Amino acid sequence: MQTYPANPRILIVEDDREISRLLAQIVQESGMMPTVAEDGQAMQILMHNTDFDLIVLDVMLPGESGLSICRRIRSEKTTPIILLTALGEEVDRVVGLEVGADDYITKPFSPREMIARIRSLLRRASYGLANGPTQQRLRFDGWLIDPLRRQLHDPSHARVALTTTEFDLLLGFCRNPGRVMTREELLCLTYTGLAGPIERSVDVHISRLRQKIEADSKTPVLLQTVRLGGYMFTAKVEQA
Repeated sequence: MQTYPANPRILIVEDDREISRLLAQIVQESGMMPTVAEDGQAMQILMHNTDFDLIVLDVMLPGESGLSICRRIRSEKTTPIILLTALGEEVDRVVGLEVGADDYITKPFSPREMIARIRSLLRRASYGLANGPTQQRLRFDGWLIDPLRRQLHDPSHARVALTTTEFDLLLGFCRNPGRVMTREELLCLTYTGLAGPIERSVDVHISRLRQKIEADSKTPVLLQTVRLGGYMFTAKVEQA
């Protein structure tokens, strides 16, 4: 069931015209509105004039690399980002996730899988997808997380930017405080049953989340690793 906005705007940043044409075609055939940019400069101009719902970003671009672009976008926006590259080794995937990407797909890709990944991220990034107690705001250790608006505020009331995946992980932990959650459970929380990226990606997202909510990310207190188990959120969580 579609829960994201009708006709979402998808920005495709890809210098290979054959691939960008294919992506634009499958995106349009799926009821979405594609826009194509060949490099970071063209992308910047487009993003200045339009708010996109999701970005498909190639890693190997002329001029500024996709990884650098991803890092720059993530420092300013929470727009979901799918990295696209011919590189398939784990180290490359981890680097992509570390700079703030939400998902990672290698070439050659299945059009069906690409659309499934896009739709999954759009659903998770949409605001106000459900009503009732599951959307209740929660507090922990002075922090406030708002599922309805998908916002996180620190103890000084300043808003903290999270990627779509980081928000999903934190919300899942807040709804399951004091319980060990395995990496498999966390993958299900963030990728809703898709094959998704490698299991190692959970550790990368957890590391980024710790950098944002822990006083010292190297000695985490709120979000602890459980040996041979997974992760546990130790904070006391209350309804706001």
